[in-house]
Amino acid sequence: MVSQYEVWLVALDPTIGHEIKKTRPAVVISPDEMNEKIATVLIAPMTTKSHPYPSRVALRFAQKDAWVVLDHIRCIDNARLVGRLGKLKRSDIQRVKAVIREMLVD
Repeated sequence: MVSQYEVWLVALDPTIGHEIKKTRPAVVISPDEMNEKIATVLIAPMTTKSHPYPSRVALRFAQKDAWVVLDHIRCIDNARLVGRLGKLKRSDIQRVKAVIREMLVD
């Protein structure tokens, strides 16, 4: 089962326009209750090439500096999940949650 705040390798192609492309790590954003019941998950792609922006969270994952790109959250079918890579650290989860709250709730 897929769990919230795990990092998965995700096949994002095909894409259109400025959507983030290719197979890359992504953070599962959808809650576990949703992940258990339906065959799709909400993810936020990760990249190693970005710049500071209010909707992007800088962190270190798998010995690399990376960014969680929360302005590219999307719903994907579980068939796009290639493999589990790990889970975010608690401090990174808190920062991701804070940005999501700022973007979508407040």
